[in-house]
Amino acid sequence: MTGMADLVGDGIVRTDVVLGPLTTYKLGGAARYFSEPPDLDTLIGVLGAASDEGVPTAVLGRGSNMVIADAGFDGLVIRLSSGFNEITHRPDSIQAGAAVSLPVLARSAVAEGRLGLEFYVGIPGSVGGAVRQNAGCHGTETRDVLCTATVVTSAGRVDNRDGEALELSYRHSNLKDDEVVVAAAFCFEEGAVDAGEAKMREVIRWRREHQPGGTLNAGSVFKNPPGDSAGRLIDSLGLKGMSVGGASVSTRHANFFVAEGNATAQDIFDLVRLVRTRVRSETGVDLSPEIRFVGFTGESP
Repeated sequence: MTGMADLVGDGIVRTDVVLGPLTTYKLGGAARYFSEPPDLDTLIGVLGAASDEGVPTAVLGRGSNMVIADAGFDGLVIRLSSGFNEITHRPDSIQAGAAVSLPVLARSAVAEGRLGLEFYVGIPGSVGGAVRQNAGCHGTETRDVLCTATVVTSAGRVDNRDGEALELSYRHSNLKDDEVVVAAAFCFEEGAVDAGEAKMREVIRWRREHQPGGTLNAGSVFKNPPGDSAGRLIDSLGLKGMSVGGASVSTRHANFFVAEGNATAQDIFDLVRLVRTRVRSETGVDLSPEIRFVGFTGESP
């Protein structure tokens, strides 16, 4: 039986890898174990070894909605590498590896006259992250365009699951921490390339006009409550600009929290908890965080 120590010795798993630079916040400590499996067999072996030894697992895509604790993560972090970064256009679907960038997927689809995925150009994540979080914007979600996702479990089973099996709902799936999306097949509609390009330009324009570009952030912090907007609620309480340490509520979009050079991951965590508490106490609405906090102890924000 191959254990974690064997995988470290073989160079398949590394130890004490700093995770902050791999996230859009650029904050956080090191992972006890870190692996970038080049293929499916290696991934299955790494997941199995971690499961056998009771090592907790987290999957890191492009790090665009994740905050790593300053103390790091006492477990295994998996980041899929170039072996999961291919796009294949089939007659009835677009196949994409889990490491594929969503904007790259959107542009590839449009270039082939395959429409429906244009909204992905505005989401700085990966295919795997999109499935896990049911990512979406501009009125479209991943569940609207997903045919099936290929998922690997810690037991080494490879499943093909559709949106219903994944229980996709608003920014939610039933995927466990030790289940890894390795690929997805997307549905599409035939259409004009010009129309797809125009839609992507519209998404990019809206993003530039409404979101705080040029800052360290992780996108939308809270999920929108039913029938309302998290940003509107936060803004209505005059919380734009509120800060904890080096973290602050963006003055441009209240549901984006930005990090300055002196920020810590704990600052982000504490600011999220503070804003959530204020909104709950003053409006009765309990906002649910959309970004994931990894390695933190105690209560969630």
